[in-house]
Amino acid sequence: MTSPLSDLRSQLARLDESLLRIVAERQEIAGEIGRIKAAMGRSTRDYAQEKEVLSRVRRAATELGLDPNLAEQLSLLLIRASLTVQEQDRVHSSAGGEGRKVLIIGGAGKMGRWFARFLNSQGFAVEIADPAGTTEEFPHVEDWRTSPLDHDFIVVAAPLRKSAEILEELAERAPRGVVFDVGSLKTPLRRGLNALVRAGVRVTSIHPMFGPDTELLSGRHIIFVELGVPEATRSVRDLFSPTMVVQVEMDLDSHDRTVAYILGLSHAVNIAFLAALADSGEAAERLKELSSTTFDAQLEVARRVSGENPHLYFEIQSLNQYGESALAGLLSAVERLSAAVSQENEGEFTSLMERGARYVGGVSPR
Repeated sequence: MTSPLSDLRSQLARLDESLLRIVAERQEIAGEIGRIKAAMGRSTRDYAQEKEVLSRVRRAATELGLDPNLAEQLSLLLIRASLTVQEQDRVHSSAGGEGRKVLIIGGAGKMGRWFARFLNSQGFAVEIADPAGTTEEFPHVEDWRTSPLDHDFIVVAAPLRKSAEILEELAERAPRGVVFDVGSLKTPLRRGLNALVRAGVRVTSIHPMFGPDTELLSGRHIIFVELGVPEATRSVRDLFSPTMVVQVEMDLDSHDRTVAYILGLSHAVNIAFLAALADSGEAAERLKELSSTTFDAQLEVARRVSGENPHLYFEIQSLNQYGESALAGLLSAVERLSAAVSQENEGEFTSLMERGARYVGGVSPR
């Protein structure tokens, strides 16, 4: 004889399974909608429809006595999953790479593998060249220097210092295909990129503003740095045309000035936050037992930063010729905050917060 608690748990388990079956059915329908949209030439994402769906589920939740916010969050998860299915289907069906070859130098790294899978899904025959080792998914080229370089695209996805060397060496070979790097900074690559331009190579430069775990590109950005070879930039843009990624153009120096804040400053804040916690002495252990809304949110972001490659992050800080201004701004802000607190200057403290609030108010939510 089972207990009432066991019976209730069994009912929950059956309901959970039913929910998953419904979600699977929803995904199938979402995939079919995506295929119809593609055939009609319509965009994958329909913001008006999303707004209508969210309004509908909030009304339904209220009628059922559920929290409308919970219903909205569940719907957003389902919408995101549906968009991912539709976007991936569109990329697969584009078949833009059929009969064409890609070499990814540094393809055993996280971002290199992302590009390998992305391009392979479009039908490209992908080869990986990386001294770090092979991947099970794709053919491995022991040394790209021994390759005939007869590829339609050559992607440089190595660390920044190594990428700079590779670009210069590629310029000496002047391959026929389109060459592009995916570096987080561009000024350290300037000499190699310019050498490729002088050699008559179809070359461009991009910066994917997302990590290697990204599945859905909707709302994500890719920065394209035009090097005076528009044909190359168009070719690489076309690789992302089946997706919902936002394509942004910048010149080389503007890119690095902007990245000094978008990446350099945000990385520095989180690295410093964790360093301060780690050095907090006895409080460090207490902090593991306590939480607050703000602290938990900040800790989660910092935890993700701490899991990244420290050597890559050091390159982003140290190789950016515009990076010092962002770090100086951070130091100045901390000093002003510290002075306001130590001097009991509530006006200055308030001013700092209000100035930040005005800035955030002018930034659209992602």
